[in-house]
Amino acid sequence: MTRTEKRAAVGLALIFALRMLGLFMILPVFALFAGELEGATPKLVGLAIGAYGFTQALLQIPFGLLSDRIGRKTVIAAGLLLFAAGSVVAAAAHDIWQVIAGRALQGSGAIAAAIMALAADLTREEQRTKVMAMIGMSIGLAFAASMVAGPVVGHWLGLSGLFWTTAALAVLGLIILVTVVPTPAVVRFHRDAEVQPARFTSVLTNADLLRLDFGILCLHAILTATFIAVPLALKQYAGLPPLRHSYVYLPVMAASILLMVPLVIAAEKRRKMKAVFLTAIGLIALAQLGLLRYHTELAGIVAGLLVFFTGFNLLEALLPSLISKTAPVDLKGTAMGVYSSSQFFGAFLGGALGGWVHEHYGLAAVFAACAALAGLWGLVALGMKPPRPVSSLLLHVEVSDRRQAQQLAHKLRKLPGVVEAVVVPEEGVAYLKIDKQRVNRERLEALVARFAPPSPEPQPMES
Repeated sequence: MTRTEKRAAVGLALIFALRMLGLFMILPVFALFAGELEGATPKLVGLAIGAYGFTQALLQIPFGLLSDRIGRKTVIAAGLLLFAAGSVVAAAAHDIWQVIAGRALQGSGAIAAAIMALAADLTREEQRTKVMAMIGMSIGLAFAASMVAGPVVGHWLGLSGLFWTTAALAVLGLIILVTVVPTPAVVRFHRDAEVQPARFTSVLTNADLLRLDFGILCLHAILTATFIAVPLALKQYAGLPPLRHSYVYLPVMAASILLMVPLVIAAEKRRKMKAVFLTAIGLIALAQLGLLRYHTELAGIVAGLLVFFTGFNLLEALLPSLISKTAPVDLKGTAMGVYSSSQFFGAFLGGALGGWVHEHYGLAAVFAACAALAGLWGLVALGMKPPRPVSSLLLHVEVSDRRQAQQLAHKLRKLPGVVEAVVVPEEGVAYLKIDKQRVNRERLEALVARFAPPSPEPQPMES
């Protein structure tokens, strides 16, 4: 990657990670500290945990579209300020309703789509996958770190201190945006990273994509509901004070990442994607049944969490890959936009419904409800077609008109290993799906060469 691309990748990954760290630090401890808030009930505690998901799901696509009009960095900066403001509202809260309002305001700073669009503006087509992968890794690391940092920060600073910490993280993200992330010379539309509103119907009527959207909704609903119950079980039944919850989460997260690696290899390299995918859903269901039976014992909670996070981390890796393989080649950005909104709406539902179940039926019923939801998800996923073993590839081309673009796309589709090809003359990009084991890259590049001028480094303006 060029210097500009490296700065963009590192800066945007850090901003995304800091925001996610702030959002998720509350997850493993809020149920423990919520009792100090006036008016707190299990139902409202769950609503407070998941409130950010509703506003995030509602606003992330509109904010992404707005960034096309007023600039990516302007939208990202505004989103970080909204996130900081929500954190301050929650930090100053004395009752549960103020915290719910603060969490909803945090989620209204929905910058995910704008960050992805800015990453696309600042990278060449052939380097974009690397940058997106770095951002994706930063999200995973931030989530793992939040599970460990939340109990530590909560122990030393309390609930208010947790929210003040998230406000500070938002300010740090704003500083990185201004000082590290380049400003693109030109803002362009990118079909692989942005939503096309006119083509929502194509995504929303695709049964395979809808199965995956339902899957990510279920996964994050189960995650949020689980952490309404698990912290309380660790305190009430295992007798662990909040600080020692980190001693549980740290080894569990580390071990689960190690356990998922061979399964990811089996899915991607050995082309066992559907089998591994269904296995991961089974692990989620098994973990919830284990927690239902053994949540009164420390060993049972630890074992249940290990199985859960192995399945969770595996699904977090597989689901975006499945979206990319399943979506039409020129609709990946639109499909990912709907997928991300489903993910955040799932977090909202998990908090709201998990809190309601806890209030009316008790702690064990939360695990039972999560197991039932995982079982329903498994039944829905059974009908999924085995995904084709394809990868996305973007190539910079120069064609003069639509007729020439169609001719190039037709020739590309005739090459062995090229499964789909769409050439968009307005963007100067060929969007491809390829089978890496069959495609001849030399023939592919030779065909494109006469259409593709040298790719210059994206030139940033002064930040």
